[in-house]
Amino acid sequence: MSVDTPRRIVLLRHAKADWPQVSDHERPLAERGRTDAPVAGRKLADTGITFDLALCSTAARTRETWKLAVQELPHRPKTVYEERLYEASLGELIGLLNEVSDEVRNVLVIGHNPGMHALSDALAGAAEGDAGARMNRGGFPTAAFAVVGFDGSWKSVEHGVGTLLDYWAPHS
Repeated sequence: MSVDTPRRIVLLRHAKADWPQVSDHERPLAERGRTDAPVAGRKLADTGITFDLALCSTAARTRETWKLAVQELPHRPKTVYEERLYEASLGELIGLLNEVSDEVRNVLVIGHNPGMHALSDALAGAAEGDAGARMNRGGFPTAAFAVVGFDGSWKSVEHGVGTLLDYWAPHS
């Protein structure tokens, strides 16, 4: 695959989590999260993007979100559970994307805020239509996702490299 191949990064925030007496890493989804995650999966399927790779945080709420959302996709991508996604800084998130093989065309990242919002905002040097305004107005709630497109190698992912192509949030 050429390094100037059009690529997509989809950033999905985990669905609504519960607050039981467990560590933050082990927080499960709340009832609303278990309802919203499959809806997000159907909306991801509606984008028509075929994901080659899913990078999912190891936190319980992200793993549960992915388990429910992936059932709605027509194709199950290779999934890597990545400890570094949990509490990752913006720089760490970009670093993870820089490690993706250029054989991969489209990546789905299932993670947390503020990282998912910050990364989509940082990568998007431009936005199509009102996607940017909707994303910034909505504040990237649980189960929301942003689609960022760019051309080039994964090693070239940096601030402003892409275009925000779409943004979706439940309950909006």
